[in-house]
Amino acid sequence: MEPGGQRSGRYQGSGWDVERVTLGRHFLRDLEGLWTGVLKLAAVVEDALNQSVRALCEGRPDLARGVRQEEATVDRWEVEIERACLKVLALHQPVASDLRRVAAVLKINGDLERMGDLARHIAKRVRKLSNDPEAFPIPEPLEAMAIEALDQVHSGLDAVAKSDSMLAREVIAADRRIDHHYRLVLKDLKQEIRRDPERVDNWLRLINTARNLERIADHATNIAEAVIYLNEGDIIRHIGPRHANGAN
Repeated sequence: MEPGGQRSGRYQGSGWDVERVTLGRHFLRDLEGLWTGVLKLAAVVEDALNQSVRALCEGRPDLARGVRQEEATVDRWEVEIERACLKVLALHQPVASDLRRVAAVLKINGDLERMGDLARHIAKRVRKLSNDPEAFPIPEPLEAMAIEALDQVHSGLDAVAKSDSMLAREVIAADRRIDHHYRLVLKDLKQEIRRDPERVDNWLRLINTARNLERIADHATNIAEAVIYLNEGDIIRHIGPRHANGAN
């Protein structure tokens, strides 16, 4: 079965409405194939993240086991998209906005694969936490962080599907909230280690899970930056939130 299938209607259309520069029927076909492939991969990865976060928040190791089944699909699809990008670069030598499209697909493709890995890491820790009858429900601040990180992913992938720079900037700005949540969760879990050192292994698993969630939000931010690069040609990494939000 093709990755993505019919899971999400928002991934079925093209978000590339910028004027094309490089001409050629075969090139246009290959370029649309790249876009379709990365949107299908996005659907698979978002589903895995949804499942892993639900498993964490609901204490459902059965859902966690299902996340691992997507691993081979995500890895295979990521490699195929990268090969297709390199083929387009070699055969068609795109320029201007078309070259940005290929570069953006390569960047988004890599971030999606890493997000899939992080979803599996979270699912693995849920399975280990399930051995402790007191592990669930997880601390409320961690659950809130998990839900917000998932919202970041959803908005970031919406920005990709719609080629929406404004939404992408909202995702970038919201990343600071995730960082703030992460610091609070880390502080609370360290206090739990001091309070109940007998369960240190599980507290450390929750700390690692929080770190995975923070990294997932970072990848959503990277994807949002790729959308801005695609539409505007600007590389906005490391320039600060004020400029990323379009301030003068």
